Amino acid sequence: MALALATYLAFVLALLVMGRRSEAQAWAAFVPDCAILFTRLVRDHRVSRGNKWLLAALVGYLAFPVDLIPDFVPIIGALDDAIIVALVLRFTLRRAGADLIREHWPGPTQSLDLVLRLAGSG
Repeated sequence: MALALATYLAFVLALLVMGRRSEAQAWAAFVPDCAILFTRLVRDHRVSRGNKWLLAALVGYLAFPVDLIPDFVPIIGALDDAIIVALVLRFTLRRAGADLIREHWPGPTQSLDLVLRLAGSG
């Protein structure tokens, strides 16, 4: 987890150094924006109970320090989290629809587009 966080922070700092401030801000807020999205979806009455349980399990998995593939394994260590997030987002998107995701997304449109592409809807 610490390696993934360090890589994430290094990426955001690299964007800042390259003068890409707006992109750095969007990436810096991406993970918190996803957490807010998942929380809002869990609280929305239009999301099925089963999907709420899946979203809550995702948050628990992401918060749990033990992963399927340890984060210290280069590249694929952080990839397992991204794949699981993508699968849960795809499932949620197909059940709840892109409009509900758009309604609850707290971040910039640029980041929302990334989330929708990640979930399989472009």
